[in-house]
Amino acid sequence: MMKLSATLVAISLLLGTVSTVVAENAQQEKMKTCNTEATAKHLKGADRKAFMKTCLSAGGEAAAPAAKPANAQQEKMKTCNADATAKGLKGAERKAFMKSCLSAK
Repeated sequence: MMKLSATLVAISLLLGTVSTVVAENAQQEKMKTCNTEATAKHLKGADRKAFMKTCLSAGGEAAAPAAKPANAQQEKMKTCNADATAKGLKGAERKAFMKSCLSAK
């Protein structure tokens, strides 16, 4: 009975250590992902610090670019911008197109 108790304690300690290592590895991966994303966005100084804080504190999921949902206005801006580029619009034509595209519901 004593050996069984000692074995259970040892297994519990081992599992606790393994889960701690897994959690540390996940945090390291999250840090790498956030750092890579901040570098890709050319963020520096206070902007980078604010981004990293937000990225690292994002709920349990990894902070990959696709993991952070963009708000509706950002999605609309991306779509309108891509449409304007596809149409080859420049200058005043592009500005007018973007204005109408972004104000459309």
